[in-house]
Amino acid sequence: MATPLPSHAQVVIAGGGIAGCSAAYHLTQLGCTDVVVLEQGQLTCGTTWHAAGLVGQLRANRSMTKMSRYGIDLYASLEAETGLATGWKQCGSITVARTPERMTLLRRTIATARSFGIEAEFITPAEALELWPLMRIDDLVGAVWLPGDGKANPTDLTQSLAKGARNRGAKIFEGVQITGTIIENGRIVGVETSQGTVRCESFLNCAGQWARELGKMSGVNIPLHSAEHFYLVTKEIEGVHRDLPVLRDPDGYIYYKEEVGGLVMGGFEPVAKPWGMDGIPPKFEFQLLPDDMDQFQILLDEAVHRTPALETTEIKLFLNGPESFTPDGNFILGEAPEVRGYFVAAGFNSAGIANAGGAGKLIAEWIVGGAAPADLLDVDIRRFAPFNSNKRWLKDRTVEALGLHYAMRWPRHELESGRPLRRSPLYDRLKAKGAAFGSKLGWERASWFALPGHEAHARYGFGRPDWLDACIEEQMAVRRDVVVFDQTSFGKLMVQGRDAELLLQRLCANDVAIRPASMVYTALLNERGGFESDLTVMRLAADCFLIITGSAQPCRDIGHIRRHLHAHEHVTVTDVTSSYCTLTVTGPKAQQLLSRVTPQDLGKEAFPQSAVIEIDVGYARALAAKVSYVGGPGWELYIPTEMAVHVYDTLFDAGTDLGLRDGGYYTIDALRIEAGRRAFGLELGPDENPFEAGLEFAVQLDKPVAFIGQAALAKITPERLSKRLMMFTLDDPQAFAWGGEPILRNGKAVGELTSTAYSAVLERMVVMGYARSAEPLTREEAMHGEYEIDIAGQRFAATPQSRPPYPSLIKAALERRG
Repeated sequence: MATPLPSHAQVVIAGGGIAGCSAAYHLTQLGCTDVVVLEQGQLTCGTTWHAAGLVGQLRANRSMTKMSRYGIDLYASLEAETGLATGWKQCGSITVARTPERMTLLRRTIATARSFGIEAEFITPAEALELWPLMRIDDLVGAVWLPGDGKANPTDLTQSLAKGARNRGAKIFEGVQITGTIIENGRIVGVETSQGTVRCESFLNCAGQWARELGKMSGVNIPLHSAEHFYLVTKEIEGVHRDLPVLRDPDGYIYYKEEVGGLVMGGFEPVAKPWGMDGIPPKFEFQLLPDDMDQFQILLDEAVHRTPALETTEIKLFLNGPESFTPDGNFILGEAPEVRGYFVAAGFNSAGIANAGGAGKLIAEWIVGGAAPADLLDVDIRRFAPFNSNKRWLKDRTVEALGLHYAMRWPRHELESGRPLRRSPLYDRLKAKGAAFGSKLGWERASWFALPGHEAHARYGFGRPDWLDACIEEQMAVRRDVVVFDQTSFGKLMVQGRDAELLLQRLCANDVAIRPASMVYTALLNERGGFESDLTVMRLAADCFLIITGSAQPCRDIGHIRRHLHAHEHVTVTDVTSSYCTLTVTGPKAQQLLSRVTPQDLGKEAFPQSAVIEIDVGYARALAAKVSYVGGPGWELYIPTEMAVHVYDTLFDAGTDLGLRDGGYYTIDALRIEAGRRAFGLELGPDENPFEAGLEFAVQLDKPVAFIGQAALAKITPERLSKRLMMFTLDDPQAFAWGGEPILRNGKAVGELTSTAYSAVLERMVVMGYARSAEPLTREEAMHGEYEIDIAGQRFAATPQSRPPYPSLIKAALERRG
């Protein structure tokens, strides 16, 4: 007789694949043993059973790499704990390059890996052949060897994790379908199933391909889409042995691993094939999709080219198994902003085996600890907006995003599908004036404006970009004349109500009890003292605040604010982003221009810095804030959307003789780096505190209301830090950095660049990044030493700057240049 479901569990997990079993394992390891795993079929029956099982260490950033390395350590030790084999084998991996551009990318990979403490080395095609004798090498220019990578058996690994979880008290039920959820006061408190109701404190959606539809039951947005994924398995091949490394040939879209003396060969076609647009059948258990040799042919042709032995080798299995993919290629983790206690770990983009070990640990720590345990911005569920779950948009984006899995990922690469979607009222005007657009959370934003005779289209590369001349002209216009930037994509949140000030005082590290018609910049921190966001808070009235945040942050920030709202407090939080167009008018002639279109006195006494005043502009009314993100004089105008075109035209009608021109976000980025302005997701994140970021002014430790993170900051000695943000100029004017390059101090890697830009005035790169040290250092001590930046294996001398180049260095350089 089957064991009946319990009526209650501390945590209910939906899904018995590797993600769900890893989460259960780690929850019980943390002492949370009242865990119930509900699997609608059998363990591993969804995607896990047909996964290829490749396990690599290196990820895009330090935090994600730490996660992956933990997973490898877990897989290597799990059999000793549970007695069940995992199939883990540290065989290393080789990634080959067919082109010089790919080799440059791999050299960047090597530099990053070494900075993260991962063993990685460049090898020649001949050396690659010694490690992988079946390979054709006549068209290769080089390769990278990572000896710590490996492979595992997905089914065995999952069963081992499940046994470890059971051994510590978790209960796993198969053949149980979730039919509904129970939500009370904005929190999930239980699930309804085909075998009864289970109440819970927390719920974790690890339902894989079914995660999006399961999320819809509770109003939770989980943007993922299934796509067909192909691989074949050969019979035994002479020369293939169990220690053969994993091989990736991204220029041919393919990968290989050894299996029972033969090869598994799969890949990621450049044009993917989505599946399951109308939902995934609930009984799709241990099933595959029909063969599609037309879709697979491009991979097969490349595989025969790379490994000629395949042409005469017998194929014993051709597999087409669907997997779930996300719009940006990163998996989804965290507590959903829509429902308290509802957690998600899904959308692993064909890398579930590599990521699930570490992801299970992180989500378990999040559930038990009540907050993200590390910087998880790349995978945090709050990075998405509701439109990201639009079925048609998801389908089109999946075709592109999956196809880019092995494609060249160039610096500032822009995805093209599902665009344009979110547009400023000025989009058509800017496009007509030569704007090249980038996308941020669906918003079309002008990156730069093409010069006469040039196309508004980027040609990607690692050297000096073709758009730089246009960006240089825009930069010089800001420093010498006046420029208008369309920054309508800024997130704008209206926080109103009797207790609005009290709530914001608890959340904000700075004192936001300011007078109406003024504003303050502040950090929004977690309990560890790290940044959850950075905001400009404008007080419009005693009970009304307008919060300005980054384009990608509204969903995250609204979730954070509402999460800390007490039941008895009277506060409403409304996303008003689309209600206002934002135009930034900046440069030495900004005040002169605005004075031509408004009767408002813009002088220092009538309009001091950080003032927020409603003014007339032409026939319209706008909220004007005296502030500049790029340094120098400037105003941000918040204009009702329906009046935006009028205000824009009014400004340009009045500013022709002042040299007025449009500017794009590449210029904003360059100038804000010159001015030392930090950016969330780059310099600011959950693992960085305000002292490390050099933003002490955004914190008031002695303000009358205690704020989140205050206790953690009080324990820090700001004068001596083992990690701090530093700014450099590159000595070689020809060097070009894109971000992520290692920082070396006295020959040793100490961190990576977070932001980079070419300064038109200084005629060289200005860069920022965090430098780490074994012992806490003062800023003066940190400035000493020989600094270099590793750009694709070549080291360039870097001069640390004690303060941002703007204004002193920039103004001096402008004067020299006349």
